[in-house]
Amino acid sequence: MARIGGIDIPNNKRVVISLTYIYGIGKTQSKKILEEAKISEEIRVKDLSDDQLTKIRNQISKYKIEGDLRRESSLNIKRLMEIGTYRGMRHRRGLPVRGQSSKQNARTRK
Repeated sequence: MARIGGIDIPNNKRVVISLTYIYGIGKTQSKKILEEAKISEEIRVKDLSDDQLTKIRNQISKYKIEGDLRRESSLNIKRLMEIGTYRGMRHRRGLPVRGQSSKQNARTRK
């Protein structure tokens, strides 16, 4: 398995799909990374050369991924709770945050 961004990505899948195993990288961003690195989307991870892996790692280092991204989002939620916004209060109470109805459904969030 190739190790990119501190994550082991699967060998037998296409590079585009394998990169989505990294938190913070979806399919669109994966395609953009490969385009900038000038690597085909069809190639499998096991067929990548060390040079190609290095190019991908360099492109990914430009983005916030994994721990940094998780930390930032949790700090944003904590900030909302501290300043007492409506969204922050909903987070604190464990209720739906984005305007969903909580009269009948929302059992998983309650």
